Amino acid sequence: MTSSPEESRTPEKSVESLVLHATDNHVSWITLNRPEALNAITPDQRERLIQLFSDASADPAVRAVVLTGTGRGFCTGADLRGGGQNTAGERVAGDVARVIRLGAQRLIGAVLDCEKPVVAAVNGTAAGLGAHLALACDLVLAAESARFIEVFVRRALVPDGGGAYLLPRLIGPQRAKELMFFGDALTAPDAERMGLANRVVPDADLHKTAREWAERLAAGPTRTLALTKQLVNASLDSDRTTAFAAEATAQEINMTTADAREGVASFVERRNPRYSGS
Repeated sequence: MTSSPEESRTPEKSVESLVLHATDNHVSWITLNRPEALNAITPDQRERLIQLFSDASADPAVRAVVLTGTGRGFCTGADLRGGGQNTAGERVAGDVARVIRLGAQRLIGAVLDCEKPVVAAVNGTAAGLGAHLALACDLVLAAESARFIEVFVRRALVPDGGGAYLLPRLIGPQRAKELMFFGDALTAPDAERMGLANRVVPDADLHKTAREWAERLAAGPTRTLALTKQLVNASLDSDRTTAFAAEATAQEINMTTADAREGVASFVERRNPRYSGS
């Protein structure tokens, strides 16, 4: 007996299965799970990622976030084949800019604005939007097999997803232009030397190291880390007077937290601090 087309069609996977999420020891683990597509992101996945970063900010039980992927790719960018993005045909003026603003830029903004420290555990190729997704994280761990590729120029596309904002601030304009003009793959050791990755580790040690870093962050003063992240990110667009004023205000706010009081008390009492995240 032959099956009908409806019966033989492969069931669509739920977005929850394509972006895995678990919270363990105050760490929110977010895992892209489309290994067959090298974790190219569909619109549904993008929206789930944005929501998960927003949830992490609001959840007092979450004190650090790890973003990683399954298989050979960390993320190879937006899914231009099956993700519902129209890349050909007649366009209405403003459509492309609107898609970028509401899509890739919202995703990168969700990472930059997350109130918890975010660690990227780059397990494989990070290309295009996928590279920018990693670079928007606060700390970048790269497996030895990882590669970073500014792939846009290979398709005659302008970098999007915040690339022209992020890269010059991380490595300077000349190196950023080199990567964006040529689109060459950057190995993990080269990315570390250029300042795009904090640490390169053997592939087998990536998950373990990411867990160690995230749990160390999760045991820290959560609000202090959030304020520090905001200060550093804002300083890149500020003059000295504005940056100094923001620093003083942040310290004023920080000193109202329980963790700041605990930090000072533990110093005076010569003991290890016990931070609660509040």
